[in-house]
Amino acid sequence: MLIVFSGLPGTGKTTIAKGLVDSIGALYLRIDTIEQAIRNSGVLAQDVGHSGYMVANELALSNLELGRTVIVDCVNPVIESRLAWGAIASRAGVRLMNIEVICSDKNEHQRRVETRLGDIPGLTPPTWQSVLDHEYEAWAEAPFTIDTALASPAQAVSMLAKRLLAR
Repeated sequence: MLIVFSGLPGTGKTTIAKGLVDSIGALYLRIDTIEQAIRNSGVLAQDVGHSGYMVANELALSNLELGRTVIVDCVNPVIESRLAWGAIASRAGVRLMNIEVICSDKNEHQRRVETRLGDIPGLTPPTWQSVLDHEYEAWAEAPFTIDTALASPAQAVSMLAKRLLAR
């Protein structure tokens, strides 16, 4: 199965994705980590564009073909990246589960962004203004949505694990 976590920075998707990885033993791919490695290589110092997503797509595909469940942690802001994950799942012959993580409490979301420490060496944490300005297109088909203003990370992981086991 391919499980793709999407959402703006500071919503809690990384915390939930890592918790689900621990819960079900999946392979974890984080776009921020891949993009920072590309920047660190010096090949594309600033604008890595869609290269991080392309690398993650191929890593996901190769692991799905080995029979692994793959969890991807990304903003996934545009239709093209969402369609690409669907194509990868289709090529691997596995189900795709899209999970959008939101934080409906704007004050809490802002607090999280403003107090977030850089967890990837060299990666500058986002500012609240950069989150507000971030491109994020509406979904064509509504994904499974988790609101972290209403559910703790532990509750979200438990809910997702139960949902996956039920399938």
